[in-house]
Amino acid sequence: MTAMTRYRHVRRAGVLATALVVVVGLTVTFVVGLDASGAKAAVGGTSNGKTTRSDGGTVSLVAYSTPKPAYTALIKAFQATPAGHGVTFTQAYGPSGTEATAVIEGLHATIVNLSLEPDMEKLVKAGLVSPTWDKGPTDGMVTDSVVAFIVRKGNPKHITTWADLLKQGVGIITPNPFSSGSARWNLLAAYGAELALGKSKTQAVAYLQALLKHAVAQPTSASNALETFLAGEGTVVLDYEDDALYAQRKGEAVTVIVPAQNILIQNPIAVTTKASDPTAAKAFLSYLESPAGQTVWGEQGYRPVLASVAKKFHFPQPASLFSITTLGGWTKVTKTFFTPTSGIVAKIEEGLGVSTAKS
Repeated sequence: MTAMTRYRHVRRAGVLATALVVVVGLTVTFVVGLDASGAKAAVGGTSNGKTTRSDGGTVSLVAYSTPKPAYTALIKAFQATPAGHGVTFTQAYGPSGTEATAVIEGLHATIVNLSLEPDMEKLVKAGLVSPTWDKGPTDGMVTDSVVAFIVRKGNPKHITTWADLLKQGVGIITPNPFSSGSARWNLLAAYGAELALGKSKTQAVAYLQALLKHAVAQPTSASNALETFLAGEGTVVLDYEDDALYAQRKGEAVTVIVPAQNILIQNPIAVTTKASDPTAAKAFLSYLESPAGQTVWGEQGYRPVLASVAKKFHFPQPASLFSITTLGGWTKVTKTFFTPTSGIVAKIEEGLGVSTAKS
């Protein structure tokens, strides 16, 4: 049994910069989100000037930024099934914490797919997601991943380890941990990696401080961080492995490194309690968690949560793979590292002049 499979059976302890809408078929759908200034904004599109609604129902998907390309493939595959025939979609993507806040503030969602369990718990507290969202066969998680280093093609700085990130002249790009779920995974991976290497907690915190001092940019989301890197800034970007593989598939001149000490990233999903079309939403969620859906996820660079599907793929297995549970669970981790007034990361970021404002 691999480390990935073992962690699958461990229970976890525990706005929108731009609202994006994909219009499927001939349906026109509008979704209200928040623009960059925080003002309400409606966006939408047209297709041949028609505004028809499919008899198959509508799914309103709100998700963290990274899986947008994957959902293009997933939606197409779902619509080819009897359950998905005629179902139309609206989609909104952005930083995980920002998206959770947007839904609480009124952005309509029938399915939410976020980066972090704490972001899902915000919706539980607001009465928008059932408290039992994580009781299903996949514990409420739809995809797995790990942290990857994305470097220029050929890896000219020879970055392969966490220690290499602190080499002189290395400029790191990682998102802001107070808007981005990816950023929190990156920093927790870095902290846990130091512990896995036999360092003390004090030394691991010192490493975080050094890593963030090397950061030349901290964009709002993983997708924005990757775009910043691809535009020529920085030496390395810390990102989800799946986002790194997507960049390679697009033909970007990058090399992907999966460090030997790594964290098991688990991304939650749920149907909301306010779903206007719960039948369509539940059908799509069932597809995403099914062997067929998980196969599409795997093809898109995401590690399937079903062991029977995961074994069909050949993702690199880090020598030391730990989980959020290893670090004490989300409740403890969030309080210790990310409380804006007293968290370890908050204090480091404040000292560097980086915003720690809550999403």
